[in-house]
Amino acid sequence: MIKDKVVIITGASSGIGAATARLLAARGAKVVLGARREKELKQLADEIEKAGGQAAYRTLDVARQSDNDDIVSLAKQTFGRVDVMFLNAGLMPNSPLSALKMEDWHRMIDVNVKGVLNGVAAVLPSFIAQKSGQVIATSSVAGLKAYPGGAVYGGTKWFVRDFMEVLRMESAMEGTNIRTATIYPAAINTELLDTIRHKASADSMHAIYRQYGISADRVAEVVAFAIDLPDDTTVNEFTVGPANQPW
Repeated sequence: MIKDKVVIITGASSGIGAATARLLAARGAKVVLGARREKELKQLADEIEKAGGQAAYRTLDVARQSDNDDIVSLAKQTFGRVDVMFLNAGLMPNSPLSALKMEDWHRMIDVNVKGVLNGVAAVLPSFIAQKSGQVIATSSVAGLKAYPGGAVYGGTKWFVRDFMEVLRMESAMEGTNIRTATIYPAAINTELLDTIRHKASADSMHAIYRQYGISADRVAEVVAFAIDLPDDTTVNEFTVGPANQPW
């Protein structure tokens, strides 16, 4: 059941996060939106509420533990509980290792790895206490196979794969009933490519997305499917992308 579930979404100001927020709210979920851009969050929350949905928001830097703690507190204060944490924030400033773009490497680790750790650390005590909950994370097809130019990005997304699988296994062993789902998108049209500063990498990725890219709404449907499954059922991995892309 999606209706009345309280869902926190990180990276909610655009792309997959925004599309998921709109879809879940339309199906009766209470969505709590987090991202760094407050203007976009407010616009999205207003849009959802005007359509008859329920939404709250606050600015969120997933690399800061206190921000993650605060958005969980906001969800509880506004809607009384948390049922789902969708860890969707991510960066993909790809480049060959020889370009030595170390600042980009560390930004990806801060957001793609530490952001997942911080989000889970913020919500896990609540899920353990209520013996229910669901963690959904956006990985990438780069978390399933290696791609030149994506060594660090892929590494962060492989981390998500392993982390989420262990979370699922430990919850089953501990009897906390926490469901997990990891999503591996291929070419989905979002703002993800905007962070690529290495020109050749940017040109290559933009060409791929122009040829194959599909709407973020397609991933939102997968998130909704995962949430809507019975509480005793977990589908823990979804690879999703354009039907005509040979990913």
